[in-house]
Amino acid sequence: MNCPDDCLTPGLIHVVYGATASGKSAFALDLAVQKNGVIINADSMQVYDALHGLTAQPSREDQEQVPHCLYALLEPSAQCSAALWRRLAIDEITKAFSENRTPILVGGTGLYIKALIKGLAPVPDAPAEIRAKAIERQKNLGNEAFHAELAVVDPVMAARLNPNDTQRLIRAREVFDATGKSLAYWQSLPPESPPEGWKFQMHFVNPERKILYARCEARFDLMMETRIIEEVKALEALINAGLVPPDAAITNALGFKPLLAYLKDECCLEDAVSQAKQDTRRYAKRQLTWFRNQM
Repeated sequence: MNCPDDCLTPGLIHVVYGATASGKSAFALDLAVQKNGVIINADSMQVYDALHGLTAQPSREDQEQVPHCLYALLEPSAQCSAALWRRLAIDEITKAFSENRTPILVGGTGLYIKALIKGLAPVPDAPAEIRAKAIERQKNLGNEAFHAELAVVDPVMAARLNPNDTQRLIRAREVFDATGKSLAYWQSLPPESPPEGWKFQMHFVNPERKILYARCEARFDLMMETRIIEEVKALEALINAGLVPPDAAITNALGFKPLLAYLKDECCLEDAVSQAKQDTRRYAKRQLTWFRNQM
């Protein structure tokens, strides 16, 4: 095994980040082979056990080559957050160190990576029953009335949130109902820092913009040669059966909504693929803007 001097540096965590289709996973895999590493997912869609191909989760061969963590971990009906991911990642990093392995984070969800490196406000988790009640209330009222109701109990957060931002409205309401305090109060508290002694080495995978966009399109063409249509059908079936909410986080996976529209005969396959590619390019551009401003 090729293992440079810093292979097992105590507390050293490698962070591989960049836009979608930039080549992060291949870079991280090479790094893991060199450094006796464990790859830890930092992608908000790849944490779900659904749409494995569409979300570009690592192949079985890659996962057999080196250990991979936090992939396909949550049910598609679940709602991951930066706080939950941070706790899971800290557990996996701690485990990697205990096994004398090098933790290698890889992903394009900058908010998750920032939450680990810079820290996150200590917002309490709402009990499942309170969250379920908030979700049901939103469904019954609709966004406009639900937002108006939030404005009565938590005017600060209501003023910050777009009435169409369903997930954040629910989050604000569940936190208030669980704690009696505004989410804005919890967010104003000093962030929880990473464990003492941890150091982060950043690897920004950033191909030329023209090359990146070409990769986005080529990768989707390759996906279309696999079973991603079947994956979309399977998730649609879970939604129709009431097992997954129609607005579950996993439904925001790039390509899902255009392909679902095709399955519903709302557009032709060519238009669905074209829309998915355009969405991917736009998302990559937004990621790069975020990284420039935040990382």
